[in-house]
Amino acid sequence: MSNFKILEQRILSEGKCLDGGILKVDSFINHQMDPDLMMAIGNEFASRFGNCDYNKIVTIEASGIAPAIALGIATHKPVVFIKKKKPSTMQNMLSTVVHSFTKNADVNICVSKEFLKPTDRVLVIDDFLAVGNTTRGIIDLANQAGCTIAGFGFVIEKVFQKGSEHLLQSGYRVESLVRIASLEANTITMEK
Repeated sequence: MSNFKILEQRILSEGKCLDGGILKVDSFINHQMDPDLMMAIGNEFASRFGNCDYNKIVTIEASGIAPAIALGIATHKPVVFIKKKKPSTMQNMLSTVVHSFTKNADVNICVSKEFLKPTDRVLVIDDFLAVGNTTRGIIDLANQAGCTIAGFGFVIEKVFQKGSEHLLQSGYRVESLVRIASLEANTITMEK
């Protein structure tokens, strides 16, 4: 499916490239947020996954929370966010380790067994898809819980880092609102 034009235009006008394939969208997506854009993102995900059978939205803190909540508002479905630090109040949990591309470090992620059950069909929403390490961790947690992943939605996919290949080869549905073909020479090139 073609890129989500409103978001594509914001990325081209306000996004910044850093060395190493990093795209900064912190002025409107993942530090300072544009609430109108975020609601448009939620509505776009609701439209794209309108024929998808799911009862819960799952994301990972922190930057995936806003688009997941926007989708939750649009669809009236609960949102569960996977935590990157175990809270002292969490007793009965599932956990796994993922390697963070942005932080270049291993991170323990966890979720309460209370909120991921075998009867759940979850739609995973996140801000970025790069190499796919986080998605592997979420799949591991879903497998531990015995629930089904109905699909993956990403606000921005960096296609050149091939994170979607593993998901598609594993039979998952993947919807990315904007697909970036390259950040070479610190220039944003959208996939046609």
